[in-house]
Amino acid sequence: MSLQRKIAQREKRRSQRVRKKLKHSDLPRVSVFKSAKHIYGQIIDDLKKTTLVSFSTLQMKSNVAGDKTEVAHQIGLELAKRALKQGINQVAFDRGSFLYHGRVKAFAEGMREGGINI
Repeated sequence: MSLQRKIAQREKRRSQRVRKKLKHSDLPRVSVFKSAKHIYGQIIDDLKKTTLVSFSTLQMKSNVAGDKTEVAHQIGLELAKRALKQGINQVAFDRGSFLYHGRVKAFAEGMREGGINI
């Protein structure tokens, strides 16, 4: 088995392990994805299978100065603001296959600071 396939299977197992714990929750989940340059966040209603709110660095009108961790914090704040406008104040956090560290942690802290209970 190739190394790339092993890594992909490991990531898939990790993300499924995280999502399995969230399945029993009736709360909408906030899913976070990070790439080398950008970070994306979306709030998903699994019962209706729809995306309620989403925001990413691609949608930012002005470039925020600072490193990627500070930008992730700002994305979390903006997503929280948009979620509160739609009446969402409590979500379950889905980190996917990413560790709760660095940009993912800053994103979650930004959402909490914006008024969302995780």
